Amino acid sequence: MKIAQKTVKFLTIVVLALFTTVGYALESDTKYDSSNDGGRVNTKTEVEEYILHHLKDSHDFSLWSYTSVEGERKHVGFPLPVILWSSNGLVTFMSSEFHHNDDGHVIVEKNGLKFVKIHSKIHELDQEAATVSSDETHHATNAHKVLDFSITKSVVGILLIGFLLLFWFSRLAKQYKTKQVPTGFARVLEPLVLYVRDEIAKPNIGEKHYRRFTGYLLTVFFFIWVLNLVGLTPLGFNVTGQIAVTACLAIFTLVIYTFSGNKDYWMHMIWMPGVPVLFRPILAVIELIGALIIKPFSLLVRLFANISAGHIVIMSLIAIMFTLKESLGVVGATGLSLVLSFFILLIEILVAFLQAYIFTMLSALFIGMAVAEHSEAH
Repeated sequence: MKIAQKTVKFLTIVVLALFTTVGYALESDTKYDSSNDGGRVNTKTEVEEYILHHLKDSHDFSLWSYTSVEGERKHVGFPLPVILWSSNGLVTFMSSEFHHNDDGHVIVEKNGLKFVKIHSKIHELDQEAATVSSDETHHATNAHKVLDFSITKSVVGILLIGFLLLFWFSRLAKQYKTKQVPTGFARVLEPLVLYVRDEIAKPNIGEKHYRRFTGYLLTVFFFIWVLNLVGLTPLGFNVTGQIAVTACLAIFTLVIYTFSGNKDYWMHMIWMPGVPVLFRPILAVIELIGALIIKPFSLLVRLFANISAGHIVIMSLIAIMFTLKESLGVVGATGLSLVLSFFILLIEILVAFLQAYIFTMLSALFIGMAVAEHSEAH
């Protein structure tokens, strides 16, 4: 009975994850302007544009969109705060003032300034400009980007998962003070915590130093893993598919192993012992490039590329339901799309854990190399 209940729950989650995409295969004679938000897609070009639009961050939180009987495009969700540093200082307003426009046609006037949103980036119009002018490459010629500190959809995801992890582990820590064996959801967290500590931190950092860095490794592992899983839900989060997020995580690891490096680490990097003096400066340059550039770059690119590729594959398979509906029919195209998407979704659940594991493992390895103590004989 328990197995059956778990199976029903799992299938329900999968159906909900795919439900929001099924509507795109439906026919409609309603006319609307879909150039701003992706709209309903039917051709290969529209599919590609929609996927790219989905991978980007957003200034508002839209769960789904639909076209009303009057032909007006409706969005279900809520606006987010826009926080800008403009030529006149700080400017704030809600993203709803852009009315989901992303091609610069809607102008928001605040504090005597004009703002437009072009390809998910907010620009400040020149004072004398009334509309956006673009060159041959579709870049605005009479507007410039501003410093954007807005609470975007990815930021909401980061805050949500951050508070969730804080709640989970606070309860786990509280239970350790009163009980020998955790109960409830804490029993799910405990083996994962022990796994990160005993299989990742200890072997790579060593018995002497692993306690200093286990907290960071646990935070990174669960943060990436949960965000990867949330990115597979209809909420539409793509936090770990944003290169800015993966770059920040890689920089955290870079800062930790750089400032935690001991004398042996820096001596072997800058003036490698046991090597002819003539080659030591050359090796020092190579080692510094590897430590300061190549290692963090490998961390950020691996996570970003794998998560983004997973989203692209899933959405491309979902797109089969309307790109092949003429040749396979609506039922055939939709059925093929759901079957393929289901199996890829199962693989992506594994990839979600695998990418969190790899990032944490490599971070532990880099930290372990920095704090390792070398004997004189070595």
